[in-house]
Amino acid sequence: MDGRELVRSMRVVGSVRGLRAIRSAWRQRRTDARELAPRGVERARVPGPVSGADPLPGGGTVRFARAELHVCVTVGGAVFWGWDGAEPLPSYALAGAPPEPDTRAALEPDTDGGWRVVSERVTVAVSRHGGVEVRTPGGVVLRRELPPRWWEPVAGGPARWVQRTEVAADARFFGLGGRASGPRLRDGTYRLWNTDPGGRFGPEDDPLYVTMPVQLVVADGGTHLAFHDNSWDGRVTLREGEEGEGSGHDRPGTSELRMDGGPLRCWVVTGTPARVLHAWTALTGAATPPPSWALGPQHARWGFGSEREVRRIVAGYRERGLPLSAVHLDIDHYDAHQVFTVDRERFPDLPGLAEELRADGVRLVSIVDPAVKAESGNAVYDSGSAAGAFVQDARGRDIQGVVWPGECVYPDFTDPAVREWWGGLYEERLAQGFAGVWHDMNEPVSFAPFGDTTLPRSARHRLEGRGGDHREAHNVYGLTMARAGFEGLRRLRPDERPFLFSRSGWAGMQRYGGTWSGDVATGWPGLRASLSLVLGLGLCGVPYSGPDVGGFDGSPSPELYLRWFQLGAYLPLFRTHAAIDAGRREPWEFGIEALEYARAALVERERLRPYFVTLAQLARLTGAPYARPLWWGAPEDRALRDCEDAFLLGDSLLVAPVLEQGAHRRTVRLPRGRWYDMATEQVYDGPGQVTLEAPRSRIPVLARAGAVIPVRGADGGPELEAWAPAVGRAGGGLVVRDPGDGWAKAEVERYTSRMVDGEVRVKRVTEEGTAEPEWPVRVRGR
Repeated sequence: MDGRELVRSMRVVGSVRGLRAIRSAWRQRRTDARELAPRGVERARVPGPVSGADPLPGGGTVRFARAELHVCVTVGGAVFWGWDGAEPLPSYALAGAPPEPDTRAALEPDTDGGWRVVSERVTVAVSRHGGVEVRTPGGVVLRRELPPRWWEPVAGGPARWVQRTEVAADARFFGLGGRASGPRLRDGTYRLWNTDPGGRFGPEDDPLYVTMPVQLVVADGGTHLAFHDNSWDGRVTLREGEEGEGSGHDRPGTSELRMDGGPLRCWVVTGTPARVLHAWTALTGAATPPPSWALGPQHARWGFGSEREVRRIVAGYRERGLPLSAVHLDIDHYDAHQVFTVDRERFPDLPGLAEELRADGVRLVSIVDPAVKAESGNAVYDSGSAAGAFVQDARGRDIQGVVWPGECVYPDFTDPAVREWWGGLYEERLAQGFAGVWHDMNEPVSFAPFGDTTLPRSARHRLEGRGGDHREAHNVYGLTMARAGFEGLRRLRPDERPFLFSRSGWAGMQRYGGTWSGDVATGWPGLRASLSLVLGLGLCGVPYSGPDVGGFDGSPSPELYLRWFQLGAYLPLFRTHAAIDAGRREPWEFGIEALEYARAALVERERLRPYFVTLAQLARLTGAPYARPLWWGAPEDRALRDCEDAFLLGDSLLVAPVLEQGAHRRTVRLPRGRWYDMATEQVYDGPGQVTLEAPRSRIPVLARAGAVIPVRGADGGPELEAWAPAVGRAGGGLVVRDPGDGWAKAEVERYTSRMVDGEVRVKRVTEEGTAEPEWPVRVRGR
């Protein structure tokens, strides 16, 4: 943190709290120095030469002079390998038991003195010195892991390790959680340690709140996802390859993963991007769709301050005819910032306010922080202390840090009993009338002017009964908090799908909800970072996310606000939000022109609400994110792999946001096929680059020829919008009707579109053949 950031943090946090943070940082440093012994002398180790192998279902164990490698190809083609006894479980990422071994996969000797496991979808070759190759059935090498290396302290303790990997020279890297500089990950080093950047961030800041050891690699030879299931602190260094002029002159792309401890184990899935994400969410769990109301526009602010101000904001939306689905209350509605409380002076009748707003179609959503004020008389602290719920040091004393309420303790969400206790506390939020929650500060954060802004690394966690310290638990803290909240809300309201999104998390967090950008800086770079985060998280299996529209920390110009608003209207989570010392974020605060153009974006979002419902349900069923890179359907198109300023919304729409100041036109790289400008119905043919008009009133959005999209009609009822297919070609689309906000099974309907005698015919595909659609059909693009 530089001097300016320190001054700003002292201003926002407050001088008294700031002094406490300084003391807390020194206390953390002393605790770790006392409890964590220095590594001392280390002994390096590599696997050594192969000495034998033992077949097992799906693969087998390959023995080396100084290590063992277990390889298993599972049903569905996912590959697992683990060194030195590392197994798939226990794992915070996996949803239940891992898939069964593919009994048809067989371990057999390889030609170079190593071994290989051959299956229908993938071949895994293990070299005689411990390298691992993942090959397609046709023999194309997708990923080559070089023999790993460990450094083990002679006096005992966790072994750090490094795994170097080679990929194709043309490969591009994506993923690693939420990265502001993506979605394509350039050459550089990326840290795997969930981190609050301290008030604001831009594309140059790394790491951020959600880091995951998940790489999605796209190359001409195929797409694959690699996940090293290890929650310790680590670093990934990426280098893109270079293609030489002749055969054999390519320099491969490389990835080097260095971990400070924990198991060396890996999952790899291969195939098309759609197949890879489907297999990935089969491993880590299906995404829980948000309630349908949470797919509408939402408004938040740190600093509403009172019921009166909330009513004023909601009335402002209604008086101007602006749709609004939810209002989010930040920490200022708490009593002295204490979680699960209400400031009764400023919010004397919160349940009444919630009921009043709900009658007008607006839900209330509450912030929930994990830190609990360490003060007797605080009901949450007292009950948690009695239950032994808080993270402790090695001497059995509660770890304390400094957050908004002052000196705080932290629930240990890696303990099932603590998760159950915490989940029960959400009954108070429901009694206040809240319809959903957003988890904040759950990296977890302890304010500090220097050092790591989290708990001491020596802090003890239960880790489901295994025991361990914060070095292993830190990255899964937000994930386990989300689990506690999600499971608690399910118990309290079993007939309703919880609405929960979390600032921090880890692989598998989609099981419990979504996430948002956190404190993205107000500015054009922050706008670009907003799109990078959503696309990158979607490729890691987290489909529901979105930015703070307008940025978190500053006062956007009308142009910047409007362009951010227009982008947000096409992202899964559409929410304005700002800091207490930032400018306003209501659309009418930016002038008449910005208000009218923001209204148009809101109206279009509401018109597309049935499409967003469909995308949410398809994300649960298939793992496909709502917002996808342009290369999603054509990973072999290298030009699309490098395109980062536009995206696909589902299969049917291409969204080209304006990310540069003063731009009124922009170029767009089109995937193959015919595309219609949704505003003008002008036709463009891909693949190739086109220049589109982008007036202040809208951003370019194109519809794929032949697409059938569910929308709201002019009368508010559902209808199908069919875009004319090219002559001689067919199209179609998937539709999921709104199953409500409970757990009703979602039924997927399939539609086809054809041009017959100059007319577009849309049919519903049934088990018996085809049938006429039940919804009205509106044809466009003729």
